[in-house]
Amino acid sequence: MLFVVFNTQTVDISLVFGNVDAPLVLALLIAAVLGALMAALAQAVLRARRRNR
Repeated sequence: MLFVVFNTQTVDISLVFGNVDAPLVLALLIAAVLGALMAALAQAVLRARRRNR
């Protein structure tokens, strides 16, 4: 809860198709979720490779 309270300032996020102003906590949460999804995808690919040997 303190994390959300102390990270309320907005930040400029530069994307391929434009810029977005968003709260810092939202940007950090989106980055964490995308990182977790990429890690899960990499793990699934490695499992599939090991299974097919």
